[in-house]
Amino acid sequence: MELGISSFGEVVPDNGAGKAVNAHQRMQDLLEEIKLADEVGLDVYALGEHHRPDFMVSAPEVILAAAAAQTKTIRLSSSVTVLSSADPVRVFQNFATLDLISSGRAEIMAGRGSFIESFPLFGYDLKDYDELFTEKLDLLININKNEVVTWQGTHRAGIDGLGVYPRPFQAELPIWLAVGGTPASAVRAGTMNLPMTVAILGGTPDRFVPFVNLFRQSAQKAGHDVSKLPLAINSHFYLSDDSQQAGDELFPAYASMMNRIGRERGWSPLGREQYEYMRQYGPLMVGSPQQIIDKILYFHELFNNTRYLAQVIGGAQLPHAKIMRSIELFGTKVAPEVRKALKAKEVSA
Repeated sequence: MELGISSFGEVVPDNGAGKAVNAHQRMQDLLEEIKLADEVGLDVYALGEHHRPDFMVSAPEVILAAAAAQTKTIRLSSSVTVLSSADPVRVFQNFATLDLISSGRAEIMAGRGSFIESFPLFGYDLKDYDELFTEKLDLLININKNEVVTWQGTHRAGIDGLGVYPRPFQAELPIWLAVGGTPASAVRAGTMNLPMTVAILGGTPDRFVPFVNLFRQSAQKAGHDVSKLPLAINSHFYLSDDSQQAGDELFPAYASMMNRIGRERGWSPLGREQYEYMRQYGPLMVGSPQQIIDKILYFHELFNNTRYLAQVIGGAQLPHAKIMRSIELFGTKVAPEVRKALKAKEVSA
């Protein structure tokens, strides 16, 4: 199983048209974090596209290209590319370029996104939310499989026998579908034989087992080899030397982020009691190295996933040094033990 990190690049807004001091520092920190993840042997680093003042990453492929020049083996992915409001031709070109820079380490994680800011920003209508994604995903896959493209859609001008360049270093770019919990999304991913990433941010993890089963059943029904179909599980994550320290250090940043978003969406405020419940029974991956090892293996028992993505939360309330320590522990303490346990399980099977 691959082990990796995802980030949205949380930042304290600079609130100005220029002189983005906070964003500049967060960018330097983020590049250091990706470099460290590579050095400690993690498998993938993914950046999520957003168009908000509190998240710095609006162009993940640009940051990943900078990281590609400083890393050696780690795979570099979006998490996600908001495909509904993007142009598939440009998405492919950008990630193909990243693939050439990184010698074949680029991936695209396509999704509809959990925020809607990109729709008015790029001139799209929210009523076309589902149609836009379906159509643009079809075009992106077409481009990925064919150098010369002929395609016709409704929401974008057609393409009549035109080449899309550059082509990637890999034979094809890996394209994952990132989903929340909508059954239709699992059916789409399975039917299209596309790797799926499931973000588990609330509830108990076992509630997502039927959802994952639906993904695999849909793939099997469509005639695909389910044993070769990748699945990633993504959840919020923080690792420290002991459990109490991890819980205390993450809570202010986590509560601040969740309550900020919650005010926009009408959620009840998150308190420490709910936070601790999510640590113990929910998807929140926060604790000591042994606790994280145990929970990642528990996830694997539930889902038989081929990848786990740890969504790291940064920003002013969680200093860069602590995030670096969390990444270091993930790579040096947790990853080797998880791999060892899974290998032993495979041998005994």
